[in-house]
Formats: sequence, C-alpha cells, structure tokens
Amino acid sequence: MASHEQVVQADPAVIKGLDNYRNLVAAQQPTWPDLSQLEQVRQTLAKYPPLVFAGEVDILKDRIAQAASGKAFLLQGGDCAETFADATADRIRNRVKTLLQMAVVLTYGASMPVIKMGRMAGQFAKPRSSDTETREELTLPAYRGDAVNGYDFTLESRTPDPTRLLQAYNTSASTLNLIRAFTMGGFADLRSVHEWNKGFTDNPANSRYEIMAREIDRAIKFMAACGANFSELRTTEFYTSHEGLLFDYERPMTRIDSRTGTPYDTSAHFIWIGERTRQLDGAHVDFLARVRNPLGVKLGPSTSVDDVLALIEKLDPTREPGRLTFITRMGTGKIREALPKLVEAVRDSGAQPLWITDPMHGNGITTKNGYKSRRFDDVMDEVRGFFEVHRDLGTFPGGVHVELTGDDVAECLGGSEHIDENTLESRYESLCDPRLNHSQSLELAFLVAEELATR
Repeated sequence: MASHEQVVQADPAVIKGLDNYRNLVAAQQPTWPDLSQLEQVRQTLAKYPPLVFAGEVDILKDRIAQAASGKAFLLQGGDCAETFADATADRIRNRVKTLLQMAVVLTYGASMPVIKMGRMAGQFAKPRSSDTETREELTLPAYRGDAVNGYDFTLESRTPDPTRLLQAYNTSASTLNLIRAFTMGGFADLRSVHEWNKGFTDNPANSRYEIMAREIDRAIKFMAACGANFSELRTTEFYTSHEGLLFDYERPMTRIDSRTGTPYDTSAHFIWIGERTRQLDGAHVDFLARVRNPLGVKLGPSTSVDDVLALIEKLDPTREPGRLTFITRMGTGKIREALPKLVEAVRDSGAQPLWITDPMHGNGITTKNGYKSRRFDDVMDEVRGFFEVHRDLGTFPGGVHVELTGDDVAECLGGSEHIDENTLESRYESLCDPRLNHSQSLELAFLVAEELATR
C-alpha cells in the first residue's frame, strides 16, 4: 500500500472541474451561520494529512472488480450515523469483531473471498427529510449528524457548527488508527476465530458461530500438520466508507495523486451517493464523478431504467472495472417488482457494476410506542428477494450493505432473541436509524452464506 505518497498541486483545469459543483444545486447541505469561520475550517482541513491513500483506494477498486465479476463478495456494515461519544475503543472493536465474524461465516459458508468494508471513520453526517424539527411549539434545525450539529434539542446544540468538521476528521483518524491496529496487528488472525465471540451474549446465532469456529479450527490444525504456511491468515484488508454528503468536508479532503495527477477523495476508500442526492444534474454526482475512488449509488424503488443508465454514463463513462456499485434499497414488498427491470437493463447495456443490497432503509416502521424500527423478518426477506432477482436474470448478487452495531442493543424487532416493542424501551440507543445488533448481524450472515452457496 502506498502509505508514503507525495501529493502535488493540481493544474488549474482539474481544480476548476472539482469546484464546478458550486455552480449546481447541492442538496442536503447545512445552513452554516458563520461563513468566515467555515472558510477557515475548510482551509485547515485542506492542510491535514489524508486519511486514506491512493494506493489503498486502487487496491479496493481491484477487489470490487473481482466481486462484480462474481469472484468475491462485498460486506459493508456499521453505524447508521457515527457519533463522537461512541468512538471508543470498546465500541469500535465490537463493530470490527462483528464484521470479521460475519466475513468468516460468508467465506466459510460460500467458499468465496469477502471484501470487508466498514461504515466507519467518517459516517458523521446524515441527510434529513426536513430542514427543521418541531417539538411542541419549538422549531429548531434538524439533527444532521455530529459533523454538523448536536442531537440535544436546544438552539445551542442544533445550530450548525463548522468546527465539528475538524472533530469529525480527528475522530475518523483515531478510529482508522484503531481499525488498522486490529486488522494488521494480529487481532484479525483467522486462528483466533473463537476469540471474536468472547464478550458477546449467549444466543442461538453465537452458538451456531461457535460450531463453525470449531470446524475452521480443526481445518487449520489439519493444514498446519501438513506444513501449510499461515502467514496470510494473520492480517486482513479492511476498508472504510461513508456517504459523500458534505462538500465542506469532502472537497478539502480531495487531494491530487502525484503518480497520475488525478484527484482522490482521501476521507475514505469508498464513497457513496445517497438516494436523496443522486440527481443527474446535481452537485453530488458532478463532484464525485471527478474523483478516482470507487463509488456507490443508492437506488430506491422509484428509480427508473433511464436513471440507472444515465448514472453509469455520468459516473463510469469508460466502464472501468470496480468503479461503480449500485446499492439497492427497495423494501421487502417492492424489491421483486422494482429491481429486475434495472438489473436487466444494465446487463443488456454491457456495463458491469457491482450490485449489492441495502435491506435496511426500505423497511423502516414506527412502533406503537414511538420508536423507529425495522422488522428483522423484513430485512431477511429483502435479502432473499435480492438473490432471487439476480438468480433469475443470471447476474451476480455481489454484496450486502447493513446498519449494524456490535453492542447488545434492541432496535430492530425480531430475530432469535425475539425482540419486541417493550424491549426497545430498555435497549434502544441509535440517534438516527435502527441497527441490527450483534446476534441479528450473525443471523443475516448465515442467511447470505446459504444463498451464496446455492447460487
């Protein structure tokens, strides 16, 4: 990996292109009260070291290209919206452990390499359906994530503060530092698959994982007795991703690679464009079309064939392997109807993006006692529908994108723990959308492994 790359100033044409977004409609941006302070923050961010490097980004692009051709599978997961308060060693470790366990289930169950990618080290901003929130007779700016404002319902907390962008950078840097230590320092050693289960509550999903861990352990001991070299089992690749939402963060973090003179968004390895910001003539598509990172685009049930084909032309005109990922978020009741026409049109066009499913965002509900939640059975059914569509069309279902936590929360209804509405009241922690807990995440991984094994 190119961990000591030099960066150079871009030529004026490249800079002008990157800044063209300023001439377009930029959805979902905060209303910063102090523009001079904002400019100071942007200049400071532009001088900070990159969080990721072009060489790492290029490796990920190669990995995604393998997945798009059916030779690997992408596992992408993490918090709905990271918070500064939750960026602790224990919580980061538990999220990493959960993703590692899910990856082991998928790799062992489907006999396929798994690309591990966290919604981590940068997912500090969220799009909102309204610019404001009203409680009783008080109306304040909506909470847009810790990179913008605070969650507490006070004027001071909810007023956008650009210095939070600096805190988002620093928290991302410390999170990345810990992730690299975990995944490169022996914590991710496949000979320690049992260790990853320690500290988690006992439940059917963990018991099933333990059985698999024993099988893996026996297989490794057998291979060791045969003289196999397990040096490659000691470490693992782990990539970061977030929604590229805030231009006042993403633009200063975009740097020029000295090898090619092309721009990379160094805030994360993988950036995605949300369902609310994928307008073809909008600022987000224009800006991210100009960076070299692999890109994702969220596609909801209202997405048309024309939309998808036009997004390919905008974001991947040269059909570069690994460049483009479509993240479908249809909802369990719509995926079998809405997805086939999109996949079929893209297949027939000759393009080969990676298709992955986000079974979370199309299945939101509000419970009778007022909690935002999701039914685990709906999440599982959307995953099944995703595989069914691709199986019928002869295309590859290449990944899954989930909101999860390694903590013992109760935010999604159902699963082997039989979480009900009353349980939400005692173990609900998310400030935005409900997440799968550790047990539910493992259950989902077993389902996906079974689907992959029978594809």
